Amino acid sequence: QVQLVESGGGLVQAGGSLTLSCVASGRRFNINHMGWYRQAPGKQRESVAVITSGGTTNYADSVKGRFTISRDNAKNTVLLQMNSLNPEDAAVYYCNARGAGVDYGMEYWGKGTLVTVSS
Repeated sequence: QVQLVESGGGLVQAGGSLTLSCVASGRRFNINHMGWYRQAPGKQRESVAVITSGGTTNYADSVKGRFTISRDNAKNTVLLQMNSLNPEDAAVYYCNARGAGVDYGMEYWGKGTLVTVSS
């Protein structure tokens, strides 16, 4: 089994910054995409940022220029640097990992970390 553990959420004022971290542990897992998703109350879960094992990134339009995703393949870690936060960014943020090679088709989720933005 693979576990994804997020950290770094919390309360921040509008305009502030937070950095989320996610570490994958457990059995050996060939990870392709790692990413961050979020779900606000009453809304569907949405993709925020994704990064491939080769470093290609993709961002939701709403966070482009403000959020930066990065990963350390050796440490199975993905970070999300969030700047210029606004109340619309408040949500539970979930880490996601998708397999490659022999693990193609496998997908894991973390339990989420709460980000609250005060206006």
